[in-house]
Amino acid sequence: MSFKKRESTTDKALSHEEQLTKIYEVRKMMGPIADRLPAICSEDSISRYLRARNWNTKKAGKMLKETIKWRSEFKPEKIQWEDIAQEAETGKTYRANYCDKFGRTVLILRPGFQNTNAVNKQIMYLVYCMENAILNMSSDQEQMVWLIDFQRWNTSSISLKATRETAKILQNHYPERLGIGILYNPPKVFESFWTMVKPFLEPKTHKKLKFVYSDNPQSKKVMEDLFNMDKLESAFGGRSSGGFDYEAYGQRMREDDKKMSSFVDSGCSSAYSPSIMSELQRSELSSDQCSEVSDEGGCSSCDKAASSNLEVADEKVQGQPHDSKDVANGNTKAAV
Repeated sequence: MSFKKRESTTDKALSHEEQLTKIYEVRKMMGPIADRLPAICSEDSISRYLRARNWNTKKAGKMLKETIKWRSEFKPEKIQWEDIAQEAETGKTYRANYCDKFGRTVLILRPGFQNTNAVNKQIMYLVYCMENAILNMSSDQEQMVWLIDFQRWNTSSISLKATRETAKILQNHYPERLGIGILYNPPKVFESFWTMVKPFLEPKTHKKLKFVYSDNPQSKKVMEDLFNMDKLESAFGGRSSGGFDYEAYGQRMREDDKKMSSFVDSGCSSAYSPSIMSELQRSELSSDQCSEVSDEGGCSSCDKAASSNLEVADEKVQGQPHDSKDVANGNTKAAV
């Protein structure tokens, strides 16, 4: 796919030619690996890493190399439905069978429906869902929509370990994949937690997250502008009576697993062989710069401080009532 300039306030200072120059510079930094890993070293992929690092080629190159290393170890493209089927039983995360009005894949997250305790399996399922959402994107799209439903959510739903691992995976290995995130009917106790967490997010990231309330007219307009209300589930204010069906969803995912296998076998996706990892280890990795800025989180040099503050925030939230029905009323405006 030929690279198309993505318009945003961050990128407007760079012309299309200047963006391409930086993309080629990062690709050159990858060396022979770039030809052997065509998917992750494509122009569009490198562009996402550059945007996540504010077009700093050295930082983007380091970030991309670390993703290649992670993918070689985690092997996300090899995860199959049968590996994570138990995680999906309650529908805590699933891909909707419709797109938004812009043609973007929709991923539904329902943290109140958590059904397991093993964080490593939870992360495996999250990665599976991300890979599946990307697999099903149309050729002219590179971002997805997250619909986060707070049904049954309360402070006992918070797992700091899972939260940190989730943030680490998304910010380091799936940059610029989030188009917009809708936080639907979050309870007041979550708003308190969010106020404490927000300073650790990049402004361009938390600007993508919208608080939406079912009894707020402005919120209703946000949903109507984004979705075909006849297709949107009633849980999000839509008119569709459809919902999550575990058996039907499992069948869809098995079919998608076949598509993923064909994609990998065709060479469109990348096989992370030991020889590639040897080449990566031989290449220069600028590990002495720790003040990187991430698209899906704060600067990496602040990680320890952020984790410490998150723990304090969690302690404060855990001390509040576990009432997931305590939803903000209509005088709370959606963050649009």
